[in-house]
Amino acid sequence: MKYSIAVSAVLMALTLSACDRPSVVAPAAVITVPVPGPAGPAGATGATGSAGDTGATGSTGSTGSTGYTGSTGDTGATGERGKTGGDTVVIVPPAKN
Repeated sequence: MKYSIAVSAVLMALTLSACDRPSVVAPAAVITVPVPGPAGPAGATGATGSAGDTGATGSTGSTGSTGYTGSTGDTGATGERGKTGGDTVVIVPPAKN
């Protein structure tokens, strides 16, 4: 019982010190914005330009004539007949695709 008063006094001190303290609030900066005056009178309307003359369209050119077909080339000379081989066997591997 003799410690109950001391303990409750310490608890009250801790509880009150844990409360939110008021913080210092800085005043807001004042910003001045210039306000425009009333609108002035409207300006005069400009003169309308004159429409220029449009040139005449030229005539379409004529189509050219078709060219001649070229002549057929000569047939090439016939090659000589191959010679008969001896005992030699030639193996030709198949072509790779």
